[in-house]
Amino acid sequence: MIDFETCAQMLDEIADAMPYELYRELSGGISIVPQSKLHPVAVNNDLYILGEYRREIIGNSIIFYYGSIARVYGALSRDELYRQLERILHHEVRHHNEYLAGCDDLGIWDSQQIDEYLEKHGTKK
Repeated sequence: MIDFETCAQMLDEIADAMPYELYRELSGGISIVPQSKLHPVAVNNDLYILGEYRREIIGNSIIFYYGSIARVYGALSRDELYRQLERILHHEVRHHNEYLAGCDDLGIWDSQQIDEYLEKHGTKK
């Protein structure tokens, strides 16, 4: 697994390659923290939050959890990890832009994914 600093540099590179307009009103920016974060409904401590879009009084932001990324994607090559980081950032930026547009299609899709996860694990929501 690449180290925290390298992961942060990769995220910077990915974010810089995206159109700046996608970040309008993302006043809290994009950050990465060293912690991992389990999803609140994780059945066997096996569902990690890799990144999340936050809307708070101090501003909208995107947070990446390096510890979660390392747990889930630690065995990937650098190129494969780069593609996963792109996918995660695109996902979170879409949450932000859907919020600005007044819709939540991706949030609905995320909820469906959680429902499928719980069903797979024999747990009702």
